Amino acid sequence: MDETTMEEGDHSRDTEVAPALVAVHPTQRSVAVAVGSDLRVFDLQGGCSVSLVDDSGGRPHNDSIRAICYGAKGKLFVSAGDDKLVKIWNTDPWSCIYTVSSEKRVSAVAISNDALFVCFADKFGVVWAVDLDGFHENQVLVNKKAVPILAHYCSIITSLEFSPDGQFIVSADRDFKIRVTMFPKKPLDGAHEIQSFCLGLYPALPLSAFQIIPQGFLVSGSGDSTVRLWDITSGSLLDTCEVGAEAGLLQSNGGEEECYPAVTDLCATPDGSLVAVAIQSLSGIMLLSCNLSAKTLSIVKVVTIMEEAFIPTSLGISSAAELLWIVTDSVGYDPIVLEDNEVPGGVQLLEKLQGSVSIQKEVFLAAAETVKSAMRSLLIKKQYSVEKREFRKKGRNDRKIKQ
Repeated sequence: MDETTMEEGDHSRDTEVAPALVAVHPTQRSVAVAVGSDLRVFDLQGGCSVSLVDDSGGRPHNDSIRAICYGAKGKLFVSAGDDKLVKIWNTDPWSCIYTVSSEKRVSAVAISNDALFVCFADKFGVVWAVDLDGFHENQVLVNKKAVPILAHYCSIITSLEFSPDGQFIVSADRDFKIRVTMFPKKPLDGAHEIQSFCLGLYPALPLSAFQIIPQGFLVSGSGDSTVRLWDITSGSLLDTCEVGAEAGLLQSNGGEEECYPAVTDLCATPDGSLVAVAIQSLSGIMLLSCNLSAKTLSIVKVVTIMEEAFIPTSLGISSAAELLWIVTDSVGYDPIVLEDNEVPGGVQLLEKLQGSVSIQKEVFLAAAETVKSAMRSLLIKKQYSVEKREFRKKGRNDRKIKQ
């Protein structure tokens, strides 16, 4: 393995397309979309786009944003990604109050329900916490350091979320496991008590997304084209729904094995009764009914959103309105696909979040295929030869002694 090959691999990684992301304010006051390094926010109450102000003194995002989220009350917002920056935003008015520099690329973020801590996970499998004490007294935070609180053993964390009661912080990784950790009263001292592990995923395909729902349950989607229902207290698997097979999306790879389209994202209603699922090869979403009393999942229907090239990459929902947001459109739970002028904020919102430039169909199809490849790359754990692994170790900066 020569150095030229390694450089080509790095170049390929640097030019990788990042799937677009969407996040919705808990009371639907605003909606945010991340496209590459560009963060776009639209004020739904004012009916206008938001001009973001950075008061933190840090540099703006200059690489792909991989994670965005609102806090439980909507006062805080966090964005982070490949530029190793975690930016903490005050949403009223919109301004960046602090920028944290991570040692590794950031893959997931979460805000504690009491808005006292921002947690983020890096590509080395470590979860860090930033203490936000003093935020309510001072609009700009100073001298806040990120502290490691837990880790998955050298496995990239794909999702991170707090339970509604704030008792647990739940993390999932590419090694097909979900870890439920007790969130301590003093997180900066470390989160060492593990409540449970949710195991049993297909042994070669990673978990891609999960969401905690009421009554101590969790729904997860994975690379084996299934959605699963778990009890987070015990880690027990309660039910499995074969969404890819039910939608007729399984394909043959030319041999005896079938190819499983991955679940790229999922999103549940506030009461957990309905789950929207985005699947890699589905030009729309699948709606599942979640019966918490019977502890079962069942398919309601498949909703086609747009033409074949449309591939949902991120879903979002507020706790106050019955609207499910996809990265470029909105759909009701009935479900009813809204016309452009029926979307909250109308055409002005769409121009802000998705851009106003018209695109030819051929370009749109090519871009959609690129996004599909990017999602596949995001979900598949990379395998390296012994020679390449040793070469990569030589360039690792986490082992260098800091001056």
